[in-house]
Amino acid sequence: MSVAELKPVRSARKPKGEGHARRGEILAAAEKIFVECGCEGATIRKIADEVGVSSTALYMHFRDKSEILHEICESAFDKLLKTDLAIIERPIPAGDKVRAILEAYMNFGFDNPNAYRLVFMTRPQEAGAAEIVAQRLGKDVFDRFQAVVEQLAEEGQLKVDPVVASQTLWAGSHGVVALIITKPYFDWAARKTLVRTMLDTLFEGLTRL
Repeated sequence: MSVAELKPVRSARKPKGEGHARRGEILAAAEKIFVECGCEGATIRKIADEVGVSSTALYMHFRDKSEILHEICESAFDKLLKTDLAIIERPIPAGDKVRAILEAYMNFGFDNPNAYRLVFMTRPQEAGAAEIVAQRLGKDVFDRFQAVVEQLAEEGQLKVDPVVASQTLWAGSHGVVALIITKPYFDWAARKTLVRTMLDTLFEGLTRL
């Protein structure tokens, strides 16, 4: 085998114009690299190689990896917030709104596992920009959810304090998502069945609905 054959194969570089037009592709590649390598291990070079562009081309879109991570997190929370607001505005009972928000939250995690792990499953000491965004935008998302749960308390439909109910509902939903996306090799029951059963159990224990 020749020396050339032993050299590692690198991603083919994309044409200059094509590479510069792929900001979304850079973010998608970065999500993957951040999850695989951790926030410290992820580098601009690794992200650029995953996309198939030069580091110089990537810097034309983002100042550094912190800015990339910040945008990934902001985008994730923006999607969740818009979905929640649309649900909150529906002319449906508060209990239905709570359930719909939790279902949307879990579906977001299943559909965007890399972004979900970065935003909701990264340790604070590793998160950097992700932690800053989580504290700012994540609180907004949760506060809006808790406001709907408090409507149930006002209607006399809660068995526990609304703060406890909100956190328990959120934690239970997170547990389903976190386990399924991090342990895909486990013989899980059908996803829809697990989601429905978890929510049914939480609502039975916490509400009078």
